[in-house]
Amino acid sequence: MNFPSELKYTEDHEWIRIEGDTAIIGITDHAQHELGDIVYVDINTVGDALEKGEVFGSVEAVKTVSDLLIPVAGTVTEVNEELDGEPELVNTDPYGRGWMVKISLSSPGDEDGLMSAEDYEKFIGA
Repeated sequence: MNFPSELKYTEDHEWIRIEGDTAIIGITDHAQHELGDIVYVDINTVGDALEKGEVFGSVEAVKTVSDLLIPVAGTVTEVNEELDGEPELVNTDPYGRGWMVKISLSSPGDEDGLMSAEDYEKFIGA
């Protein structure tokens, strides 16, 4: 499995990439593997200001539906529209075209408490 070192990770299996005052968020390679084939991504939170740990959407796989939790506080500014027609991008490219939302950070530094790639690998027992 792949865990890019430039990303931060959560115990809920989301990843986050910080670019200035914007964060891009998705689910990890491990999470998509555990969920199986992703058939639908439901995110209706554009414009919503969310606190760390709040639900920003859900992902539906063949065998389950799982909530998506925001790893840092911020306002959802964009949803990956490609996922409407191609939810399987989460399976095939979780760190690239399978990203889920972009947010504007409301508390820069929130990400400091998240795991490094190395810590996340230990967390999942990889």
